[in-house]
Amino acid sequence: MVKAQSETVAVGMSGGVDSSVAAAILKSEGYDVMGLTAIMTHGPSRCCSDADVLTAQRVAEQIGIPHHTVDIHGEFQAHIIDYFVAEYTSGRTPSPCVKCNARIKFGVLMEKARELGATTVATGHYARIERRDTARPVLLRGLDAAKDQSYFLARLHRDQLAAALLPLGALTKRQVSNRAAELELPSRQSKESQELCFIAEGSHGNWIDVRDLHAPGSGDIVDTSGKKVGEHKGIHHYTIGQRKGLGIAVGTPVYVIRIDATENRIVVGPRDSALASTATVEDVTWIAGDPPAMPLRASAQIRYNHKVALSTVAPRGSDTIEVAFDEPQFAVTPGQLTVFYDGEAVLGAGWIR
Repeated sequence: MVKAQSETVAVGMSGGVDSSVAAAILKSEGYDVMGLTAIMTHGPSRCCSDADVLTAQRVAEQIGIPHHTVDIHGEFQAHIIDYFVAEYTSGRTPSPCVKCNARIKFGVLMEKARELGATTVATGHYARIERRDTARPVLLRGLDAAKDQSYFLARLHRDQLAAALLPLGALTKRQVSNRAAELELPSRQSKESQELCFIAEGSHGNWIDVRDLHAPGSGDIVDTSGKKVGEHKGIHHYTIGQRKGLGIAVGTPVYVIRIDATENRIVVGPRDSALASTATVEDVTWIAGDPPAMPLRASAQIRYNHKVALSTVAPRGSDTIEVAFDEPQFAVTPGQLTVFYDGEAVLGAGWIR
């Protein structure tokens, strides 16, 4: 990274190791750094507790930077939690971390940072930004393939990327952990988790049940012929491709292949019936701003931790495309994000319809 003259960087600090090391790295490279911790929920959660805020403050004090706390729980409720509940209760599977990065961390939080005098926002994400010229930043995968988080940042637009720094993108998780130990940072040590930050414990379905009085109730589980084979506890407890937790026994393994919100039912079938050769992807955005020439050959990633699939992409409207996979893909899920890559570089992303 090359330091800009008089550049003030606000580092989103959660109290965890990654964001703490990101702040320490930028400080050591000569940036004018401030720590910024967002209070995103007032209820029980896996993030932004009083203990997390205190830890972030202690880290900031140790590395010699000012620290600020901003309460954005209203924005987080409107843009993330309400969206999360609405998607699940309509039979879709949301991607709240993707939404949070675009709307909150590099949206609302970036605005708060600028009010405090910062020009740039940095986070502890494992991804890279390459600035080939001032107008065209390129988002790349992190060098640590096991930790790469470019998928979650693929909805950032060009202006957000131009004002972002990702200090950990060229490091491995082990290197980051070693750096934290060397500096004796008082960061919160936690197990790697794919759990949502705003759900303190239990499943997302149970979390919705106690917060949404209008959540869908129980209904039928049917096979591909329409025969009832069981009863579900609410469509928001399920996702496409799910096998465990169905509570049915039909003699052979079955998977959720469709969630029918209109009829309040779950359709199950053998694994082959959960394979799809195509996907319709809507609200597509492109890192470069303008869409590339089509038809386009690209690697499509339909979920985080899902292997990329070589595909042909063709337009179906102004912001809708049809993705034809070279090989059928398992559990193409409405509501999830599809990210398009050219090698290590993110081309764009859109939501599976």
